[in-house]
Amino acid sequence: MLTKLSQFFMRRRSWSLPYALFLLVFVVVPLLLIVAYAFTDEEGAFTLGNFRKFMVHPEAVNTFIYSIGIAMITTILCLVLGYPAAYILSQKQFNTSKTMVVLFILPMWVNILIRTLATVALFDFLQLPLGEGALIFGMVYNFLPFMIYPIYNTLQKMDQSLVEAAQDLGANPLKVFTKVVLPLSMPGIFSGILMVFMPTVSTFAIAELLTMNNIKLFGTTVQENIYNGMWNYGAALSLIMLLLIAIMSFFSNDEDNAQNESGGVI
Repeated sequence: MLTKLSQFFMRRRSWSLPYALFLLVFVVVPLLLIVAYAFTDEEGAFTLGNFRKFMVHPEAVNTFIYSIGIAMITTILCLVLGYPAAYILSQKQFNTSKTMVVLFILPMWVNILIRTLATVALFDFLQLPLGEGALIFGMVYNFLPFMIYPIYNTLQKMDQSLVEAAQDLGANPLKVFTKVVLPLSMPGIFSGILMVFMPTVSTFAIAELLTMNNIKLFGTTVQENIYNGMWNYGAALSLIMLLLIAIMSFFSNDEDNAQNESGGVI
């Protein structure tokens, strides 16, 4: 018996069983429950009525479109602010880059609700109104590190000999950046976009705190339906949001594969 146990634990495959069990219980089963609830009514019969309800409900559709718009604005702002920061941190002459990276990533160690409450306190201290502007500011503040780190990580691993080769061939700094650095950093950009867009489009706590419940995002709509006992309709809304995220991930993977096949340089 002890021999069989020792042989079992000596196999590498055996150590993956706890992770497989965790994924099954906390990922696969909840996703299957969402699908089951989305395609059934309160009596458990198969129906497409939950999705039809969403399509004919203008408030839900408008909230969905508005949430996508807020997520896109947040993602673009994070990219505009995060790429220069990541580029500067990746330069060799920036001797304290590792320390600065830790300072940029440090807010990620604090709970997102605490960071959002701190943002509310900041706006109250500055006597600034809470609303759409505060919402976008809070989104960018909370998710900016998720844009900086993947881009920084990609730039750090970039082969600097390609940059030197472009400089030796007479390329000016702008050409080096647009023809070498930017294409090679695209995998990090796509990863950052996903890491910012996906949680932004589904969040609800930030919107509730930074707008005093005056602006509703799609995540809030899902939350309200679940809390009110409308599990089937709430599951359908969750599935729609998951499909949007899955489509984003699919296209991002296609872009990454194309980037790797082309060698990353235009």
